[in-house]
Amino acid sequence: MKRDPVLTARGVGKTYVTGGGTVTALSPTDFSVERGEFVMVSGPSGSGKSTLLAIVSGLLTPDSGHVEVLGQDLTQLSRHQGDALRLASFGFIFQRFHLIPALTAMEQVSIVLRRQGLKSRLADVRASRVLEDVGLGHRLKNRPDSLSGGERQRVAIARALAKRPRLIFADEPTSALDSSNGRQVAEMLRATALDEGTGVVCVSHDPRLEAYADRVVRMEDGCIRTEA
Repeated sequence: MKRDPVLTARGVGKTYVTGGGTVTALSPTDFSVERGEFVMVSGPSGSGKSTLLAIVSGLLTPDSGHVEVLGQDLTQLSRHQGDALRLASFGFIFQRFHLIPALTAMEQVSIVLRRQGLKSRLADVRASRVLEDVGLGHRLKNRPDSLSGGERQRVAIARALAKRPRLIFADEPTSALDSSNGRQVAEMLRATALDEGTGVVCVSHDPRLEAYADRVVRMEDGCIRTEA
């Protein structure tokens, strides 16, 4: 069954000028994600996968090419427009979690929902529900320093899912997790793609995630080498 594309990148590339000359982080590359598709981007460190993720999520401007997401060309948006699109439609899961030390698990999630325009009570209700869905209903009032690494990652996932995004971008979401927690993260991302129709782009060198992906894109030396 044909699905709708939610992200299409054409000829995107990125180079950097260093003291030793020009370094190509990403050669001109095509990349796409369909609605409800879980795409894993794998490759060794320095292969260009994180650069690709940053470009297609609008966090980094390419030197060449265009990125169309949800019918909008990211390369033509102002900074304010890009921020608004990410807030409304994107969910991010970072390797380092990016949690705010002073906030409880529920506050980590609800603060983003309030930024989207939800009233405080509704934001708290949705935050609590999503945290319960990821198995943290008993940890709503805990701050990051009293949570395990796996629990912090689940808070980060809940924060992304609670927005009901149309796209999720995950950067090495399982690298610091044991096999059990890593499997839980993969299952959550897969379920989100299947149940919500969310496009998921997951950058990882963790082979455990391959079994959950619809498609695996392998990168090396700034280029996509294979897709399966």
